[in-house]
Amino acid sequence: MEWYQLETEAALGRAKSSCQGLSGTEAARRLTECGPNRLKEQKQAGLFQRFLQQMADPMIVVLLAAAAVSGGAAAVAGESFADVFIILAVVVINGVLGVYQEHKAEQAIQALQKLTAAHSRVLRGGRPLEVASEELVPGDVVLLEAGDAVPADGRLLECVSLRAEEAALTGESLPVEKNTRPAAANTPLAERRCMAYLGSTVRYGRGKLLVTATGMNTEMGRIAGALAETAQGKTPLQQTLAGLSRTLSALVLAICVFLFGFSLWRSGSVDLPVVLDTFLVAVSLAVAAVPEGLAAVVTIVLSVGVTRMSRQGAVIRRLTAVEALGCAQVICTDKTGTLTQNRMEVQSCYGQQKPLATALALCTDAELEPDGTAQGEATECALVEYAARLGLRKAALAAAQPRVAELPFDSERKCMSTFHKQKDGIIQYTKGAPDVLLQKCTHWMQDGQPRPLTQADRSRILAENRRMAAQALRVLAAACRRWEKLPAPVTPAAAENKLVFLGLVGMLDPVRPQVPGAVRACRSAGIRTVMITGDHPDTAAAIGRTLGLVSSAGQVVTGAALDAMSDEELRRRAPEFSVYARVQPQHKARIVRAWQQRGCVTAMTGDGVNDAPAVKAADIGVGMGVTGTDVTKNVADMVLADDNFATIAAAVAEGRRIYENIRKAIQFLLASNMSEVASIFLATLLGIRLLEPVHLLWINLITDCFPALALGMEQAEPGSMHRPPRPRGQGIFAGGLGVDVLWQGALVTALTLGAYFAGVRLETGLWQVAQSQLGVTMAFLTMSMAELFHSFNLRSRRGSIFNQQGENPYLWAALAGSLVLTTGVLFWPPAAAAFGFATLNLPQYGLSLALAAAVIPAVELVKWMLGGEKQG
Repeated sequence: MEWYQLETEAALGRAKSSCQGLSGTEAARRLTECGPNRLKEQKQAGLFQRFLQQMADPMIVVLLAAAAVSGGAAAVAGESFADVFIILAVVVINGVLGVYQEHKAEQAIQALQKLTAAHSRVLRGGRPLEVASEELVPGDVVLLEAGDAVPADGRLLECVSLRAEEAALTGESLPVEKNTRPAAANTPLAERRCMAYLGSTVRYGRGKLLVTATGMNTEMGRIAGALAETAQGKTPLQQTLAGLSRTLSALVLAICVFLFGFSLWRSGSVDLPVVLDTFLVAVSLAVAAVPEGLAAVVTIVLSVGVTRMSRQGAVIRRLTAVEALGCAQVICTDKTGTLTQNRMEVQSCYGQQKPLATALALCTDAELEPDGTAQGEATECALVEYAARLGLRKAALAAAQPRVAELPFDSERKCMSTFHKQKDGIIQYTKGAPDVLLQKCTHWMQDGQPRPLTQADRSRILAENRRMAAQALRVLAAACRRWEKLPAPVTPAAAENKLVFLGLVGMLDPVRPQVPGAVRACRSAGIRTVMITGDHPDTAAAIGRTLGLVSSAGQVVTGAALDAMSDEELRRRAPEFSVYARVQPQHKARIVRAWQQRGCVTAMTGDGVNDAPAVKAADIGVGMGVTGTDVTKNVADMVLADDNFATIAAAVAEGRRIYENIRKAIQFLLASNMSEVASIFLATLLGIRLLEPVHLLWINLITDCFPALALGMEQAEPGSMHRPPRPRGQGIFAGGLGVDVLWQGALVTALTLGAYFAGVRLETGLWQVAQSQLGVTMAFLTMSMAELFHSFNLRSRRGSIFNQQGENPYLWAALAGSLVLTTGVLFWPPAAAAFGFATLNLPQYGLSLALAAAVIPAVELVKWMLGGEKQG
């Protein structure tokens, strides 16, 4: 049997303890046997280790391989190692950027330890003693009072009006009333009233707790274990780029081997100089094929996205999560503190408001602060704030009617009474459960006068109670009784009868004002919102209806029902459910995995410790910055600084913009590299040395990188939030991007070779296949500027550049900067000599630019033929 099923005496017997606690000797023995009451720490990766993890990225591996090949060629040929240094600089910069953005090590287990009380009061040999919480052992008896953090899991032996806040562990938004009665088998954790758990806090009353589990054996420890075992999955962008890197690696290797073999075959010689020269040509092709700036461009674009999102209240902890949000298909969200405000508020009332509010405010222990917010137990705070909204401030009421006696709340009576002095005697205010309190009433207040309660009156009151309860409101009733003097003795039997019924109030944890609109925005973007909560099914269903998540009871499922389902059944039936109620921590992770197994990119939001495993398991984990625990924030990919669910919708829009811009940058870079590979390949077949590795590195890092970065700053295209998210398995070349890369690369290749042969004609006076320094110079300029001009084509993949909304000043700055730098290399004699360029005159320079600019009308024509603004 479980601890919560046992009577108190049976629990003490199993623990081999007593109501007097353990002896000091026995506690020391058990501490040696069981170990300290703390959670295991997780080994953290150091800065250097995390830098090495950045180096393991497939795209970086390709760059390192290119650097190694280039370095080997330079060593054999006795040439400059400039190519190697440039590539390595790109690699290091990219790694540093990645580590900088993702420098926070996993701190989930350490954060969990913060929830453990530093010291606890225990009974040792019958005497109260304060000990360090980590010295607690199973069998200890802990004394609990209001404000104490529960230091371990345990069975309650005594309870005096004890209420514990367990929201961080169970998701239950209200403090839970505890008792000592055992529960039935398979009772959900949130309903085990006779148990208290590590991570919860005593909000009211006092009690004695028999420790049944410590450290990693607690419910919190199980969550810590689940966090340690949950792997951090790769985002869709990481998977896409890894696939692209593998493709590029295979392509580069195949082309280089073919060209090396072909060149040797055509030369008919295997002499060292010939082999070396052929090898250098192959290296040139490798340099041309590898987009050296791609990794850095993606990292920087994501970093800029991080900055933009932080201004909107979304703090990104894992860089690639920025883009992953853009393809989220399902958002599994915790209710308490995420969709709702994590506080109680009076939503409905029945009765004369001012007398009702006066009674409810005075019959509480909560106090109103000067700013209008109340401090105390959540339900009582709601009552005090309700009275304040009617102009009845608790301090003024208490001054006019000072409390002289009280009967504290008791879970058996389900009532609380307070007695207050007035000019003409004593007035008693009682609040409690409506069905219980109504039985104690003989009259009810009408027009300021008590009238006898008829059976018809009782039926109307109970019907109103049912109406409020059907809306998932927590309903409380209030009553009063006048006395000439304080009754003696002040006991429930003497005082809580012959009451005058004052009315009912219904309370609810209200929905955040921005959430309904955010849910609608997500729905229009093709994103499904699923609510997961530890609350009662009726409460969960009511919130679900308010948000438009459910329309029938069949869309609500409980944790107990989930236990009866296999993982396969849950995967199959997941789309049937939009609200999950009375769930436990392990259920949340199962729900996330079920959607992932259906191929959906899944986000999970949460604030409590109970959310942490699911937040970590999700493709995109979202924590709450204000109400969230450190545990959840530290495992999340993104933290909402304002705890506003609406921020998620804005983050999704930003994620989609970023991904589309990354695709534009990738298309631009690959088309550029395609033109370089094709140009070198065709020139080699013709027996021409067209461009050297240093020329190609210049184009890749100067001419290409800055426009690619500028494309990452493009505004979102119209309608981006009215399209469904892309499927998880959709490749980077979907929507015709691969075809675009091929024909656009071929176009720039044609323009480049055209410029080369124009240079041959101008240098030799003949149209012929020949080596020409002027041809190389004009080809370099044409290729550089054609790629720059082509970047303007990619502001929209299908829309005309002349119809774009807004300007992209970064793109113009990239064009101006690259044009100045490239022109400087051509006309500054030391640079021109280093690059082996011929001196261009103005007509030759103008012809090269004109050929480069031809890429714009050519692409515009193809866009028009493909349907103009139609998106690919």
